[in-house]
Amino acid sequence: MNPKKKPRFHWIVILTILISNNTFSQTNTGEAKLSQAFHLTAKPWLRSVVDKDDFLELIEATCEVMANNQNQSGAVIDPYLKREHQYSTPYFAFGVGVLLKAGQGKQLKDAGIKAMEHSTLAFSKGSKAIPDEHGEFFISPLTNALHFYKAHVSKEQFKVWTERMETPLSEVMQNFDGRINNWRTYAMKGEWSRVNHNLSDKKFATEFIETAWNQYSQRIRIVHDKWNMYQDWSSDPQSLAVEAVGRGNLIALATEGYDGPSASEIMKAIRKGTFTSLFTQSPDGQAPPNGRTDNHIFNDVLYQLAFEVMAEDAWNNGDQYLAGQYRRAANLAFSSIPRWQRDSGAFKGSFFITKNHFDPKDRIGYQPASQWGNYTGALVQHLAEAWLSRKTEIPEFPAPAEIGGYAFTTDDSFGAFFANAGGFQVMVNLRGASVPKYGKSWTPLGTVRMVKKGWDGRLGPSDGEHDISKNSSFQMKTGDGTLVDSYGPQSGISFGPEWMERGHWVRIADVASTYRAEAEIKFVHPLLVKFTIHYSYVTGRGGPYFSQEFILTPDLLVTRLRNAQNQPFGLTVPLLEDDGRPLITAITDNMAHTGYSQNGDRQYFIGLNKDVKTVSDAPSIQSTYGWLKPIRFESQEESIDLMVYPKSASGMSAKTMYENFEWTTDGFITPLAEIKGNLYRGSNVAGGESDAMDLDADGKPDVVFSQKCGFMLQLKGNTIYRVETDKEVTMTYQGKDYTIAAFQPFTLD
Repeated sequence: MNPKKKPRFHWIVILTILISNNTFSQTNTGEAKLSQAFHLTAKPWLRSVVDKDDFLELIEATCEVMANNQNQSGAVIDPYLKREHQYSTPYFAFGVGVLLKAGQGKQLKDAGIKAMEHSTLAFSKGSKAIPDEHGEFFISPLTNALHFYKAHVSKEQFKVWTERMETPLSEVMQNFDGRINNWRTYAMKGEWSRVNHNLSDKKFATEFIETAWNQYSQRIRIVHDKWNMYQDWSSDPQSLAVEAVGRGNLIALATEGYDGPSASEIMKAIRKGTFTSLFTQSPDGQAPPNGRTDNHIFNDVLYQLAFEVMAEDAWNNGDQYLAGQYRRAANLAFSSIPRWQRDSGAFKGSFFITKNHFDPKDRIGYQPASQWGNYTGALVQHLAEAWLSRKTEIPEFPAPAEIGGYAFTTDDSFGAFFANAGGFQVMVNLRGASVPKYGKSWTPLGTVRMVKKGWDGRLGPSDGEHDISKNSSFQMKTGDGTLVDSYGPQSGISFGPEWMERGHWVRIADVASTYRAEAEIKFVHPLLVKFTIHYSYVTGRGGPYFSQEFILTPDLLVTRLRNAQNQPFGLTVPLLEDDGRPLITAITDNMAHTGYSQNGDRQYFIGLNKDVKTVSDAPSIQSTYGWLKPIRFESQEESIDLMVYPKSASGMSAKTMYENFEWTTDGFITPLAEIKGNLYRGSNVAGGESDAMDLDADGKPDVVFSQKCGFMLQLKGNTIYRVETDKEVTMTYQGKDYTIAAFQPFTLD
């Protein structure tokens, strides 16, 4: 590649506009707050058809498979480990109990009773008798399952179970003064469940919970986080997957009536943290990736459960709109998991553990704790809890992930950035895992998720990983021999810069220990988000500096990668080839694309430079998603410009999109939409920030506002039928004046 670049044009004009309509703010107390005031969506929106009894169908199918792996004593045996593992049996018992409560699963009753007998007996004998000494995990499911079985067993057996569940906590916990990460929240949740069922002394339980909160780090893990996300402190960056575990247990504690001295502080933290997670959820319902246990199916069920509980909380507090958003988000999360249900063989009806279709014995995407028994149990347990939590018929409203119009950075401990325009989400890891966890870096530096509403979000670019053991380590030294970096070239992958260094290509995901990223937000609106990701070394190692500029719309993304130094570089695209099922991929000089079928949803990466080529000679990397083929886009121009086009089955062809893409002085035009400064004009929706807008491209404003404002216009043809603004304004349209209240959707006659 020729390092000399030809001059390029226009983009800097677009991306130097001051931020407006941002969705986060800083209060006078320094507290960060997220908000989303717009209500209208860029795409047509329909209510879900999810019924809570749909949960029971998945629970029952999975419990059938678990029952087939139960031994004579009642233990659920992991078919791969050939032994009982962790909390699989009590979680199975709870799931069957919920089925019985609902009047279903009668064929599983005996198996559920055997599981209760086995698990309560182990519990009564203390930690050493509990599989893998996971006593904390037994307390809540067994306590809450007792009354589900009361009508199905003798009074004598029920009495025995009840007495067993009174076993002191000090005998159940393997390390009473240790295990202060999310494990302790299981004990907090469980001990309060025992109080509610008169199985533990309230004074003792309150003292235990308060000590855990104030002295054993639980408070600082969530209260001191910028957005009240739960920091597990078990990886660096923190795991956004495990975050939902600790916060979820605290949600249960707070909403099940805990009334100790810290109750209000816990409630405040879990309300804000769960509200934040509405903005990290993807438009197709997936929980965010990042860190250990990411891309496990139970992550999405944890999000579903949290949203179900907080929907009821918001409803009971009179906030019907927020309750409707939570209910919608819960339905999105639930709807994201059936694709991972196994449809053949002995495991038919149960689920894969990680989000791929590889044989579970190959453990693709697994961490050491990832096993069939415990995480199949976790799916059943939390799905059953979600069924119990849904008590009210709450009308849905669009979830934040479907509306868009936000861009924010998590606490630095998580090191992630999220942006969403009109239901098209982008997630960027601003830090990669520099301290391996279980021998791998589960969080690669760079962009790891792009998901559009109504489209198959698994098509990527997919979350990669960084495994230094896969390639020989390169020792980078200064002239005097000082070691400044040790890394494995092309051992990681994400959507981001790649450059030539001392004779070999280096990806940004390779150098997590010495590079970081910063997000610069330029403009935020539900139809248009502009931001720049800046990559630079932070240790003095030396190396190139990159800025990657993004224009995000409801239809597609356009990005431009620049390098401040005069050296060869490219933009890496992870192309999903196989996730246990081979995908259909194709690579040309200016385009790469992938999809599960030729006529279904496909992801297109389209080079926009006049001089562009793709390089695909690097070996594929197997990530939690599957096999990712690294595609490097190169150009002799001063920047590398790329369109990411998530094409739906009925969408416009990528060839048409490419041939009709046109740069303008203040934006660009595609067959789907026009970007002009801070304005977006599509076929069904238009808006942005201005005091007027020309809708029919005749050079004259069709709609005028009394002052500059942020606005959204839903259209039928070129005619406005609904409008929403961020200020109270007078709108003049077709010779009539309309008074529009701030953030109140208005329907025209």
